[in-house]
Amino acid sequence: MIPFMMGIPAFGQIPEMNDLVILKRAPAPFMFSRTTLTPEDLKWTMDYSTSYGERVSGPFGNEGVGQQVGIKGYLGKQFTFYANAAFGFTSDNAVTSSQQAEIIRDIIGGKKNQGLRLGIGLGANKDFSNIGSILSRVTISYDAPRWKAGGNVLFEKAFAANRDKIDIITSVGFHHILLGKLYGGFEAVGQDLEGLWSNEVEGGAKILVGPSLNMTTNNSRISFSLSGGPVFYASRNQVTNPDAIRELPSQSGLTLRAKVTFNLAQ
Repeated sequence: MIPFMMGIPAFGQIPEMNDLVILKRAPAPFMFSRTTLTPEDLKWTMDYSTSYGERVSGPFGNEGVGQQVGIKGYLGKQFTFYANAAFGFTSDNAVTSSQQAEIIRDIIGGKKNQGLRLGIGLGANKDFSNIGSILSRVTISYDAPRWKAGGNVLFEKAFAANRDKIDIITSVGFHHILLGKLYGGFEAVGQDLEGLWSNEVEGGAKILVGPSLNMTTNNSRISFSLSGGPVFYASRNQVTNPDAIRELPSQSGLTLRAKVTFNLAQ
């Protein structure tokens, strides 16, 4: 409420502030936190992301490292659609893939791209070993003219005997304008957090905290995002399913992720 009240007189006095409001904002400013779209945003975008993980063993692409293509769109009535496909390469040169799709609806906000938005969504995925899962996600975000914040809690239930009863992944990010259309801040990810209080069977709880950048071009046709940092264990056990879809690699070390987003709408 305070940033909103402080921003009212600024809109009328500083031309740059008006430009920030008029310009279509980046449809996916954070690498790890998923955000919803509004009628004032770019309606449909496609993104390509790639990752690097230090000391990652096992198939390339299967452990939070690899290539991913995604599409994001506004369906109307405060509904946001998101789908992606990731690709991995095994040691015998075979190509594997995973797919995921979600629909998220804002139940608070979502009619304007400024202010608070709270969303709830459902989805499904198929991992690199063809194991299916159902998903439920809670999103929260707040956008102001000079800063933005977002967070997610994802619950995943896999249909396999060697998987956890439920997996919990959280993420949070904060950006503040640095220069022009360049935003910077931090992102944090907590993966398989159920390992902090129960017998998690897929490697244990892992945490990443690191810097984050996002830049939008003048015409908003292309935006770039970069984030990463050290990954460390909060709890640990044997990894039983390296083919599960995860944001972070199964071993501790450095992880970096970069993404470019293209506007598909005119």
